[in-house]
Amino acid sequence: MEYEIRSDTGRKRTVNEDEAAVFVHSEMKTMLAVIADGMGGHKGGDFASATAVRMLGEQFMSADKEVVTEQDWIDLLYDAIVDINQFLYITAQEDDTYKGMGTTLDLALILDDHCVVFHVGDSRIYQVTGKAIRQITKDHSFVNVLIDSGEITEQEAEVHPQRNWIMKAVGSEKSIVPDRYSFPLLPHSYVLLCTDGLSNKIEKEKMLDIMLNQSSLADKADEFIDLANQRGGEDNITVILLAIPEIEVTPV
Repeated sequence: MEYEIRSDTGRKRTVNEDEAAVFVHSEMKTMLAVIADGMGGHKGGDFASATAVRMLGEQFMSADKEVVTEQDWIDLLYDAIVDINQFLYITAQEDDTYKGMGTTLDLALILDDHCVVFHVGDSRIYQVTGKAIRQITKDHSFVNVLIDSGEITEQEAEVHPQRNWIMKAVGSEKSIVPDRYSFPLLPHSYVLLCTDGLSNKIEKEKMLDIMLNQSSLADKADEFIDLANQRGGEDNITVILLAIPEIEVTPV
């Protein structure tokens, strides 16, 4: 499977508090894409996102042949998120340098012909199939609470002054329960993970245009970063693109 990762500080920030990685477990024939957007100041946000991605990667790569079923993978990754949350929370309580830190966390686990997603915060995962784009995750944000209650529309949320307020983050509370999603992977489709530095600047329709053009996956990733910067680049900008090839069906 082909993939590309891009992360940029943007035009207004001096520190990149985003972190992203793709881990390939060749022995288990699976792949994990992880993206995180840290918060809590210069040291806290950077530390939170980098630690979350690193710890998830370590847990994923340490999986052995006892991890057999999809539920085994779900349990392993869920436990890893709980451990990361506890570690970051305790660190913030014990060291004022990291007080108030936390991070969004989105991961996409590729298992044969489908994808399992865990989600906390307002980073996002999209699926692009044919000529359609679908947002898989739902933001844990203040404006989404207002949308769900009928107080504002989705269009109003896009320009709301509190649109960057998030209601849930890894490390911010003593315990965490991530959202989980699962969806089928279709041949010649894409999975897109991004932080809000990209999704706040590029609407879904434009994302789809970029994904469907005839350029390489690397050029698509570059175009996302360039366009978000052209439109202001006020935040860190990070994207992971996964290209799903022709899927081989394992014979029974």
